[in-house]
Amino acid sequence: MAFCSHGVLLVFFLFSLLTGHGIEASHQIYRRLQTTAAAPSPPGHQPYRTGYHFQPPKNWINGAMIYIRVYHLFYQYNPNGMVLGRPVWAHSTSTDVVNWMPQEVAISSSIPSDINGCGSENQQVQNLAVPKNLSDPYLREWVKPAVNPLMAPTAMNKINASSFRDPTTAWLLPDKHWRVVIGNKRDQGHRGMALLYRSKDFIHWAKAKHPLHFAKGTGMWECPDFYPVYVDSIFGVDTSTMGPNIKHVLKASLDDTKHDFYTIGSYDIRKDIYTPDKGSVEGDSSLRYDYGKYYASKTFYDESTRRRILLGWVNESSSTADDMKKRWFGIHATPRTILLDEYGKQLVQWPIKEIEMLREKPIDLSGKLIKQGSSIEVPTITAAQANVEISFRLTKLTSVENIDPAWTNPQLLCSRKEAMVQGGVGPFGLLTLASKGLEEYTAIFFRIFKSPDNYMVLMCSDQIRFSLNPTNDKTTCGTFIDADPIHGELLLRTLIDHSVMESFGAMGKNCITARVYPTLAIDDNAHLYAFNYGTEKVEITRLTGWSMKKAHIN
Repeated sequence: MAFCSHGVLLVFFLFSLLTGHGIEASHQIYRRLQTTAAAPSPPGHQPYRTGYHFQPPKNWINGAMIYIRVYHLFYQYNPNGMVLGRPVWAHSTSTDVVNWMPQEVAISSSIPSDINGCGSENQQVQNLAVPKNLSDPYLREWVKPAVNPLMAPTAMNKINASSFRDPTTAWLLPDKHWRVVIGNKRDQGHRGMALLYRSKDFIHWAKAKHPLHFAKGTGMWECPDFYPVYVDSIFGVDTSTMGPNIKHVLKASLDDTKHDFYTIGSYDIRKDIYTPDKGSVEGDSSLRYDYGKYYASKTFYDESTRRRILLGWVNESSSTADDMKKRWFGIHATPRTILLDEYGKQLVQWPIKEIEMLREKPIDLSGKLIKQGSSIEVPTITAAQANVEISFRLTKLTSVENIDPAWTNPQLLCSRKEAMVQGGVGPFGLLTLASKGLEEYTAIFFRIFKSPDNYMVLMCSDQIRFSLNPTNDKTTCGTFIDADPIHGELLLRTLIDHSVMESFGAMGKNCITARVYPTLAIDDNAHLYAFNYGTEKVEITRLTGWSMKKAHIN
């Protein structure tokens, strides 16, 4: 079940026929462009347009995902310009979550409670829409019952009308009441929270006296997501499942920082209260789905494959002027499966298996030794649109740098010790979308440090030199990862798609998405290298790469 975000209207399914969720992200809003007319068709040659990441032909997007026999992607879309404006819910369908066929716009403004668009910034309410013909697997027609709006901020419930958005997938408990959570903030915006609503009939909803959960100092919680995960299984689980082998995940998108954080904990169904596990950190220093350009994510349960699938929104790093030249803003990240790790401490993500259908022209460079201060080019594959998996084994750790106790911020540490700063063990990893003379590149790499108790592995996405264009946002990203550099190997998988790179470290324990716009390293002029700029040798135990075919997207 799903509600519309910003309350204006999305999909909401009765009788548990489907599973879905509404998404509405914070985004750049250019007020002076709100009335921009329909943008011209995109230019013919677009070096930054992705080959296998979802995006419409032009204009602004973000979105949500559901499933029934075929996969459905409902996404907020402004058909008239490059900004939020008055969006509609556009609609595409797929049988494999990779190739997408456009459908007619599913929902547009037509009633008083969504008159400002399906994504209003001011008066936010929750409306209802249902498929007109449930026998149509493509769900091409939608109707809005007269009961709308179902939920609205009022003086009685003391909810700010501009901070009431982004409902979760609804879940059903043994008391036969549905629950749903909506993002909110209180205390002058300092306390983020997930408001809880209950319903017997999916039509009449009552706000609970207390939120499902809240955290001080976190600001507005956009796009909350709440779902169960197995502690002892490789499979996902339906949103309404409860039991002794279940933990729950609560995720929120922090409007203040544009980061998605999550905690793992316990859900007391009698009190309707979620409690994070002991030691959990809440806020911007918490665990995150992705430590890069990744926001407004939601999950859904795919019953046919028993997977929980995560989808996130990737916005731009380019300037407003460059966005207008491109004629489009925003893409969706590659769908990812998501599970609880074997220790129950964090989530693990991995690109859906279907994306491997696009692989071609494989190359294997396993068993190579990268000497200190050197690199190896990965030949023959299309470096601008590729998938590469590389495993490193450290031959020795005699030159490991000691970590300064003050180095607690991994992003800042990655900025100080970027790819060209020589270390002891590291940096080693990949130089992606690199120009031949390395005037431009985006580096994804590891560094090893020694603390008094153990070794620490730092994973960085160095974007300082991704483009000669000075107007881009070149923020470097980083995270510490839970990996053993002595007894194991360090695995890095990176999906490269012209202007986006999704990197998965340590089998998906940590992910970093980068948005980059090189001026030299585009199309056939892009190169890919494995490198080691540390003083210790590093062994590549496995390096497998593929060119990626273009997906059929809209």
